[in-house]
Amino acid sequence: MEQVHVEWMDTKRIVRITLDHAAKRNALSMQVLQSLCDYLGQVRRNVHFNAVIIRAQGPVFSAGHDLAEILGHDTTSVRAIFQQCAETMALIHDLPQIVIAEVSGLATAAGCQLVAACDLAVAAQSARFATPGVKIGFFCASPSVQVARSVPRKQAAEMLFTGRWMTAADARAYGLINRVVPDEEISSATLSLASEVAAWSLPVLASGKEFLHQQWEMTESGAAHYAIEYMARQSQTRDAVEGMTAFFEKRPPRWSDRSCE
Repeated sequence: MEQVHVEWMDTKRIVRITLDHAAKRNALSMQVLQSLCDYLGQVRRNVHFNAVIIRAQGPVFSAGHDLAEILGHDTTSVRAIFQQCAETMALIHDLPQIVIAEVSGLATAAGCQLVAACDLAVAAQSARFATPGVKIGFFCASPSVQVARSVPRKQAAEMLFTGRWMTAADARAYGLINRVVPDEEISSATLSLASEVAAWSLPVLASGKEFLHQQWEMTESGAAHYAIEYMARQSQTRDAVEGMTAFFEKRPPRWSDRSCE
C-alpha cells in the first residue's frame, strides 16, 4: 500500500503531499522518507508549482521514526535510516518552492523535526508537539537539528530534556509554527496560506528562500553586506524589473514563470 500520496493542484500552483499510514501513526519509515524524497525531487524539477503542503491522514501527523526499523538492527542499518532522514530534511531546505506543514494531531520526534524543517507551518488547535526520545532512552539528536533552529535555545533544551508535550499555542509563541486555527479549518487555512505564497514569482521565492537560509548562518554585519549584493543583483532580474514597472503602471505584474499561461 502506498504510504505517501501526492496531489498536483495545477490551477493553484500547489502540490499537496499526504502521509497516509495511520495504522503506523504515519511513522517516517525508510520507505516513507524515500517516497517523500522522490516526490519532492519531482516538485523541484517542476517550475509550474510554487508551494508544497505536507500533511497527514489520521489523528497523528507523524510519530517519528519507525522504532521497529531501529531496535535490534545494527549500526549500519540504523545509520542509513538517519542518513535518509537528513537527506529528506535537506531537500526541503534546498527546494526552490516554499514548503508548508499542515499539522493535525500529534507531531513527535522526527515528526516534529519535519514540521520544523518546513518553511512555514499551520497547526490545528488540538495539535501537540514533542521530542520525547529521553523517555525511551534514545535522545532526539536528529530532530534537535531542525527544532533547535526554530525555537529559542532554552525552549529547545526543555523540549529535548523533558520530552513534555507542547501545545499548538505554545508552539506558535516559540516560533515552531506560524498559525493556529480551529481543527475544522486546518485544511482550508493551510491551502489559503499556500495560495498566497503561490501567487508570487517562483524565481523570486526561490532566491529569497536561499537568501534567508544563507544569512541566518552569518553575523549581522556579514548578512548586511550579503543583502547589499543580493539587492543589487536582484534589481536587474526580469521579475524585479517587471514588478517595479507594474507598480508604477498600476497593473498586476506578469511574472516570468507565468509567461506560458
